[in-house]
Amino acid sequence: MASHSASRPAGPAHPSAVSAASSAPAAASSVSASVVARLRAAGCVFAEEEAELLLSAARSAGELDAMIGQRAAGRPLEHVVGWAEFRGLRIAVDDGVFVPRRRTEFLVERAEELARPGAVVVDLCCGSGALGAALVAAVDGAELHAADIDPAAVRCARRNIAAAGGRVHEGDLYAPLPRDLRGRVDVLLANVPYVPTGEVELLPAEARVHEARVALDGGLDGLDVLRRVAAEAAAWLAPGGSLLFETSERQAGAATRITAAGGLTPRVVHCEDRYATVVIATRRREP
Repeated sequence: MASHSASRPAGPAHPSAVSAASSAPAAASSVSASVVARLRAAGCVFAEEEAELLLSAARSAGELDAMIGQRAAGRPLEHVVGWAEFRGLRIAVDDGVFVPRRRTEFLVERAEELARPGAVVVDLCCGSGALGAALVAAVDGAELHAADIDPAAVRCARRNIAAAGGRVHEGDLYAPLPRDLRGRVDVLLANVPYVPTGEVELLPAEARVHEARVALDGGLDGLDVLRRVAAEAAAWLAPGGSLLFETSERQAGAATRITAAGGLTPRVVHCEDRYATVVIATRRREP
């Protein structure tokens, strides 16, 4: 806090100065209240928090009005402001790209427990690249490769992962990865889609309308992409390396059977606070 100057004369300030000083906070408070009211009327549950983000992101009154309109129309907040916070990082999220969920931080935390300094990390179905970027930010000297089939996701991930010195490859699952990674991967993150096809239309409009369907639709039972990942995982993992992916609690049993059939040893971990279920499937070490 600034101290008062000893030479400042005692007595009240000029009336106009008092008026200007008091009107600025009042105007800001009025704008904030207006934003909250518009968001709340549109059904935004966390209207106060969202208003704060929009006010900090907007560079002009016109831009703020446009952003509020987009959010009120159902566009994800992260697409409106252009980023999402994930494990303390600001992750760029472009239009159409899957928004990283806070519950998925639980998966990264479990991966961090397994990753040693210098670990080779692969982030499949990487979307924005949030998982890989967050993990290598916590692991010294990690080598990061990420891949996604969606060109928009690849462009976004390259921006997020470039600072970490990682490489992002465009293509279907393992197909675009460098061949010399086979048998060397210590941590394989696979944020596979796991919503059954018949349930995609039941998702909130924010996801169903604004995120790529390829990032949501996991096939008839929600496990089609996982089957393909698990079938090849052992060939890419180093001995003792692990595949980690998120699934629903009701799918966990089937998911563990799929990974076991692929030659991995699975275990399931839960986080009740974040409604997160993660399977960790490990390649056995050589005898």
